Amino acid sequence: MPQDQNGLQMKSPTYRLAALDHDFLLSREMRGVRFMLEYEKADRALQSYGIRSTIVVFGSARIREDGLGRQAHWYAEARKFGLIASQRGGAAAPEGQPHYNVIATGGGPGAMEAANRGARDAHAPTIGFNIRLPEEQEPNPYTTPELTFQFHYFAMRKMHLAMRANALVVFPGGFGTLDELFEILTLRQTRKARLIPIVLFDEAYWRSIITFEALVEHGMIQAEDLSLFRFAENAEEIWSALVAQGIGIPGADDEDLARDM
Repeated sequence: MPQDQNGLQMKSPTYRLAALDHDFLLSREMRGVRFMLEYEKADRALQSYGIRSTIVVFGSARIREDGLGRQAHWYAEARKFGLIASQRGGAAAPEGQPHYNVIATGGGPGAMEAANRGARDAHAPTIGFNIRLPEEQEPNPYTTPELTFQFHYFAMRKMHLAMRANALVVFPGGFGTLDELFEILTLRQTRKARLIPIVLFDEAYWRSIITFEALVEHGMIQAEDLSLFRFAENAEEIWSALVAQGIGIPGADDEDLARDM
């Protein structure tokens, strides 16, 4: 058969290998497959690097090191906390050994950058779970390159942020920060996740935007739910609050529970 007689067949989209067919993989019907791939890619990289647990740090991308008002203070304390947690929590372990309580953020600028930067100051690995947005977000320069991820699906990004979390620290932020905070609070309240420590930085800020006690007064939450989190005013207080709430190196049972979320 002359070679050019099957040209149309060779060029047909149906002839492409499924794994190399972008049109097929990006179709609506393959959403479940893409969801699975986003889970597996990050999970395998984290396991390969020896990441056993994380301390998740949320906070506004708008916070600046040279920002006005309290912004510079927030940035400085987030950076200090990244350093302290990485030095004391097991993240800065020698190469080839497991890493515990590794600082993990959304990978962007602001408070996230500061926390990643502090971990880098401690010569520890640090994770950035970036999300693809209409206005492109680039990773900050302080996340470990091999632990810098990009997600399309918010839900899968949230899962990776939560499933290894040994603690949550939340700096001042807006809608995105509130979304992530209440996601983890809900998982704790409903016992769908381990009872990890949660610390909110700068009590005055949080009480100025949320009247937590009003939720109790209106019967929306139980009074004991207010004990799900604590406040702190500097990096040392954050670490002390985490220790007081029982942060530690999780055992095998904790890791299995995290994987079952």
